[in-house]
Amino acid sequence: MQDILVIDDEVDVRDAIKRVLERAGYRVRTADNAVDAIAGMRHERTDIVITDIIMPKVNGVEAIQSIREQFPEVRILAISGGGNFGITAYKPSAITTTAYLAAAEKAGAHMILTKPFESKDLLQALQQLVTARDA
Repeated sequence: MQDILVIDDEVDVRDAIKRVLERAGYRVRTADNAVDAIAGMRHERTDIVITDIIMPKVNGVEAIQSIREQFPEVRILAISGGGNFGITAYKPSAITTTAYLAAAEKAGAHMILTKPFESKDLLQALQQLVTARDA
């Protein structure tokens, strides 16, 4: 059984991912920021990290770089929908989201998913990460 850490500052997204993964048989813990998540990884086994990119304190790209340096065996799935900016709730175009996820891949993410995604897409991505890890 894989131990998964979900890092996302949006509680609804974080909780939804956790529910889907637990129903699929994964052990899941969550964090609302990368600083606490990485600190917790020093004390708890983590096989796979699912991290948002746009977060306060430490963004997902920086988190991926740190995880890759400190825990090279951990597989990383980066997720992003581009984020909401300002009081007008402006949503950047898909090109911006693509740029965030490309930066995540360059930082060392093994896979990426664009929010919103379907449960089946999340589970399929995790299965690929597990298979690649075990290969």
